[in-house]
Amino acid sequence: MDTTALVPALAFLADAANADLPPANPKPTSTTGQQETTRPLWQSPDGLVEVGVWECDPGRFTATRDGYDEVCQVLTGSATVHTEGGEAVELVPGSTLAMPAGWRGTWQVQETLRKVYVLRTHRAGA
Repeated sequence: MDTTALVPALAFLADAANADLPPANPKPTSTTGQQETTRPLWQSPDGLVEVGVWECDPGRFTATRDGYDEVCQVLTGSATVHTEGGEAVELVPGSTLAMPAGWRGTWQVQETLRKVYVLRTHRAGA
């Protein structure tokens, strides 16, 4: 039996910090008219996990992690993330941030920010 068809293909991006991304579009939750772009790299067969690269230009936007967790690693740029309730963290290249489902806050992007992200969607009722 040939098992090569059962082995998933690798998802690889040699230089995520400099990879080409699709054209940017308006960020729906921006309060300052920002643009964002996303390049999905991999999605699990069940659709519950996604890995990719995201970029957003300077400005401010609101964020809510309803029904999914996100872990991200900043590649370039800088931002301040404010959690509802007051906690703030400074993001610079090399920073890692985990936002659990239910997290709410705002992002203030000072320099165009690029990050690698992993999203884990929760199953309904789980």
